[in-house]
Amino acid sequence: MDNAGYVALTRQSGLMREMQIVANNIANLSTTGFRKEGVVFAEHVASVGGEEPSLSMASAEGRVVNLSQGVLEKTGGALDFAIEGDGFFQIATPQGNELTRAGAFVLSPEGQLVTAEGFPVLDGGASPITLPVDAGPISLSRDGTLSAGGAPLAQLGIYRPLEPEKLVHSGGTRFRTEGEIEPMEVPYVFQGFLESSNVNAIQEISRMIEVQRAYEMGQGFLQAEDTRIRSVIQTLGR
Repeated sequence: MDNAGYVALTRQSGLMREMQIVANNIANLSTTGFRKEGVVFAEHVASVGGEEPSLSMASAEGRVVNLSQGVLEKTGGALDFAIEGDGFFQIATPQGNELTRAGAFVLSPEGQLVTAEGFPVLDGGASPITLPVDAGPISLSRDGTLSAGGAPLAQLGIYRPLEPEKLVHSGGTRFRTEGEIEPMEVPYVFQGFLESSNVNAIQEISRMIEVQRAYEMGQGFLQAEDTRIRSVIQTLGR
């Protein structure tokens, strides 16, 4: 295969990866706290020697997380929490502490505040939050303080990544980061609300159509190249 074919193949591989990410965004259109993602394309330029022009190839090297705010939807749930502005809840998982914007929490039989998957929610000191089972109705102040009967019980840890570009999607609505995080001094947390996904359905479907058309054009080019090469081989073999 000549250089043109290799260039087209790397482009097709990147478009396929982008299509998978767009499809995942659309699939999570209604997922609480979901953050849409995009693909980062990188260009690789190499010399082919002599006076020939350099060879440029593109590949999908990474994913970028869109951190724009989702709509806060009222649920009325006592343990449904939503963050306005920057910040994430921190939870403890078997892979280590991770971040999430999905605030649909429940109480475990032991009184721990956990996610739907059973991961403990952490406070400002990165310790699990435990609430007395017989504490009564739980109320939440805007700074994340949990109280019952006017007595403070614990405070949600709201953390801000210092380098948002280092957030890595670890699964579902969870993220890990290779950078530093810090507790937010003035968080804004709402009780009885959940943050919806920040995926815009129209934008994602439009992007899917664009990627599909680009992929089909690339396939057409590869088929034409294959036909050309086969014709040359047949001609030279006579």
